Amino acid sequence: MTDQELTADRKALRINLDSTKYGTFAEIGAGQEVARHFFQAGGAAGTVAKSMSAYDMKFSDAIYGEAGRYVSRKRLVQMMEHEYSLLDERLSDIRGSESTFFAFSNTVSALNFSKTNECHGWMGIRFQISPKSPFHDIILHVRMLDTDNQLQQEAIGILGVNLVYGAMHLSNDPDGFIDSLTDSLGINRIEVDMIEFNGPSFEVVDNRILCLKLTEKGLTHAIMFNNQGHVVQPAEKLYKKACLIERGSFRPLTKVNIDMLEKAKVQFVSRDDVEEDKVEVFMELTLRSLLNEGDINYEDFIARIEVINSCGYSVLVSNYLEYFKLSAYLRRYIKSPIGLVLGLNNLADIFKEDYYANLEGGILEAFGKLFKDNVKIYAYPIELENFERYRKQMGVGDNVETKTAEDELVTIENLLVARNLRNLYKYIRENGFLVTIENCDRSNMNLFSRDIFELVQNRTEGWKDSLPPCVTDMIEQNNLWKL
Repeated sequence: MTDQELTADRKALRINLDSTKYGTFAEIGAGQEVARHFFQAGGAAGTVAKSMSAYDMKFSDAIYGEAGRYVSRKRLVQMMEHEYSLLDERLSDIRGSESTFFAFSNTVSALNFSKTNECHGWMGIRFQISPKSPFHDIILHVRMLDTDNQLQQEAIGILGVNLVYGAMHLSNDPDGFIDSLTDSLGINRIEVDMIEFNGPSFEVVDNRILCLKLTEKGLTHAIMFNNQGHVVQPAEKLYKKACLIERGSFRPLTKVNIDMLEKAKVQFVSRDDVEEDKVEVFMELTLRSLLNEGDINYEDFIARIEVINSCGYSVLVSNYLEYFKLSAYLRRYIKSPIGLVLGLNNLADIFKEDYYANLEGGILEAFGKLFKDNVKIYAYPIELENFERYRKQMGVGDNVETKTAEDELVTIENLLVARNLRNLYKYIRENGFLVTIENCDRSNMNLFSRDIFELVQNRTEGWKDSLPPCVTDMIEQNNLWKL
């Protein structure tokens, strides 16, 4: 039987029968489902040194130290550190020369009685690859999608066994490890939106790529990176924040991209319902923009992330093509206002009814989902000449027209959508769901990423003129995108 065909119980049994594997299980929330699999599989005495569950907060704090939030990465790491150090301290002299030690931990919030809570958790394992070797960590964050508490507990148990088994048998194959996480589960019961490998043997592993693969393989719909390039869990990054987000390909990040976001930010933070010190500003790439000839170009992905980070911005990578799905995703974590920043050319695309053919309510349903709960679009004007050039170059925008303006700018006021949608457009605009970004730098409005990218590739004279210094420095330092 192959690894991919092993059930959770079979995996637990295989580990139990391996006399070199020895460790502890510490679980908070969702029962002790992971440990249960090992006890029920048989032969657990050869594997399990201890199993415990410090449910009470006072007990938990007394054992692991204070964490503030009990279902958090901080608490998970505290649990792993404490349990592994005890294991090493008490047993290394006795069996450390022939055993590889491990400490599995999780802290989980499963569905409550009222079904009102966020069902998620942190799970990790600290383990040795060989006896007397340094420890390694694998940490992940999971959301449970079942609508029944017992089913969620079951899912956590299976996922935990898959994690332990993967650490012991697949840690040298990160792709295979990720695939194995959903063994006996599938992708409809859990969502893994962060994974991290740490330790001497994992120095060549790029956790950013691993997390991207979670999105690629359907284990999650989005991955978030902070402005230092580290993968972060959205619930912790966006906690009690308002957010402003700009979607684009950012290949490369140009002066117009930054002008769009910064000018929108000025208007966003001036709102009465937004506190400036509680605003998260970031840029978003869709998975489609990372595709190159059918496959993801990981080098290109890393380059874009690093360039955006060098300018001080966080990054979201998602597979949400529709804006209403993006706003729904953000609403999982944010109760405060959300601002979506885009150019007039992209605004025109939103009003294509074909995009919403899969929705029973069509474009009306999509807009109802998009603009609910205090979501606004901040639209960056474009010069008429450049708008027409963009439409011709990209083969888009045939669903809109423009009215002539004295300043030759296309704004939300003089953009004309299809006739059957104009009353809808008027409603959205007059109710403040659409806002024109003001005080824009017109010198940037003739910049198109596709044109600039060719200049960058060929290092054509003047290629730096359209890019902010933070971008040109990164391109030069790392010799990015050069033909």
